[in-house]
Amino acid sequence: MAALTTLTPCQASSLHSNIGISQYHTQNQNVVINLTKSIHKAKSSLLCYYHPNPSLGFSSLSTQSTPNTASTHFSTSGSGSSWLQDNTMNHDASSGSGSREGPMYSVFPSKPAQVSSVQDLYDFICSGPLLDKVGQTAEKVAENIDKWLFYGSKLCRLFQLNELYLTIPEKARFYHYYIPVFLWCEDQISEYRSQFKEGEEIPPLVIGFSAPQGCGKTTLVFALDYLFRITGRKSATLSIDDFYLTAEGQAKLREENPGNALLELRGNAGSHDLPFSVQTLTALSKLTKEGMKMKLPRYDKSAYRGKGDRADPSTWPEVEGPLTVILYEGWMLGFKPLPTEVVKAVDPQLETVNKNLEAYYDAWDKFIKAWIVIKIQDPSCVYRWRLQAEIAMREAGKPGMSDEEVRDFVSRYLPAYKAYLPTLYSEGPNGSDPKHLLVIEIDEGRNPILFE
Repeated sequence: MAALTTLTPCQASSLHSNIGISQYHTQNQNVVINLTKSIHKAKSSLLCYYHPNPSLGFSSLSTQSTPNTASTHFSTSGSGSSWLQDNTMNHDASSGSGSREGPMYSVFPSKPAQVSSVQDLYDFICSGPLLDKVGQTAEKVAENIDKWLFYGSKLCRLFQLNELYLTIPEKARFYHYYIPVFLWCEDQISEYRSQFKEGEEIPPLVIGFSAPQGCGKTTLVFALDYLFRITGRKSATLSIDDFYLTAEGQAKLREENPGNALLELRGNAGSHDLPFSVQTLTALSKLTKEGMKMKLPRYDKSAYRGKGDRADPSTWPEVEGPLTVILYEGWMLGFKPLPTEVVKAVDPQLETVNKNLEAYYDAWDKFIKAWIVIKIQDPSCVYRWRLQAEIAMREAGKPGMSDEEVRDFVSRYLPAYKAYLPTLYSEGPNGSDPKHLLVIEIDEGRNPILFE
C-alpha cells in the first residue's frame, strides 16, 4: 500500500513538507521537478477540501460524523458507490444549463482523516487507461495537479461523496474517467474556437455521446456539464430521448407498422420527431450572445403508464447564451444505414428501421463536430445493467419494471445493437472525423479499460 499522510485542516497548509518528494522515484527527472513545483500550487486546492469557498456555489459544511476507525483512501471495498443508478438523477428544471441533476452538497469528516498524499494521487492518475488517448502525459499531469485536485473535489461534492474516504471504484471513476474526458472536451473546444476570427460569433461546439443504454453516459454528461459550469463555460445538455414522438405520434407509428415489435414502442429509428430536433439544434447553435434564452425540450417517460409523452413545455429547463458547448447523448447516435440484406439477416423487422435511419444524419449527426463513443464488449450487458437499475428502483420503493418487462424492453433494442455497433466501432459515427473522436471501451462495471 502506498504511504499515507495524516492531515488535519491546519496541517493542510504545510502539506508540501510531508509529501516526501525525495522518496518518489521515477525515470523522468523532469516530471519530479514539475510535480514538486506543482505541489505548491496544489496547496490552495487542497485547502478547498477543508475550507470551501461559498462563492463557488456550495452550501455550508455538513456536520455528519465519520467512523472513528482509520479508513483509508485506498479502500478495496466498492460498496461505497455502486454506480448502478446512472439514469435516475433528479431532473432539475431550474438548472441554468438544462442539465439533469440532483442536489449538491459537501460531506466532510468532523475528525482528522487519513488520506493519500498528492504523489500517491499523481501515481494513480498516471495509471489511468485513458491518459494517452486524451492527450495527457505524466508531465502534463504534474504541471496541472492542482486542477486535477480541484476537479476531483468538486465531483465529490456533486455526487455527495466524502473525498477523504473514496473507494477505489469511486476514485477510478473520477480520476480515470470523468476528469480525463473533461480535459479532452476542453481541448476540443479550444481547437474548435481557434478556427474563428476575433470578433466573430462562435456557435457552441456540439459533442455527441454515443453509448448503449445503462452504461453511464447520462451520468458522464451530468458530470461534464457540471465541470463546465464551475469553470465558467455555459453548456446545454440534450438527449435523443428529448425528441421522441408525442404519444399521439407514437400511436400513429404503431398503426402504420402493425406487427413490428421494434416500432411498437419508442426507441428505434422512426420513433423520433426529426424536424423538431433540427429546429432545436439549429436554435441552440444561434445562442451566441448574452441575454439570448431558449427552453430545452424534455420527455416524460412515465406518461401514459410508461408509454411516454413529451413533457409539458412549462417544465422545460431554460438555457442562456452565449453557449460554449452542447452535450448531446443517445444510444443510437452515429448509427449508419446498412445494406438491406445485412439488417434482414439480423432481424427482418429491422428493415423498416434501417430505412428510417437514412434521415437521421441530417437531423442529428451533421450538427456534431466532436464524438465520444463508449464501446461495450457484449450487448447483453445492456440487459444486466437495466435489470440492476430496475431492481435498485424497486428496492428503493419506486416504480420499476419487472424482470420480464426489462427483458421485453431491452429485446426491442438488441437487433439494432447487433446490426449497427460493429460498424460504429470499426468506422466511427456517421460523418465523424477521426481527429475529433474519442473511443472509450468499458467493462461490465462501466469503467474504462485499455484496448488496442
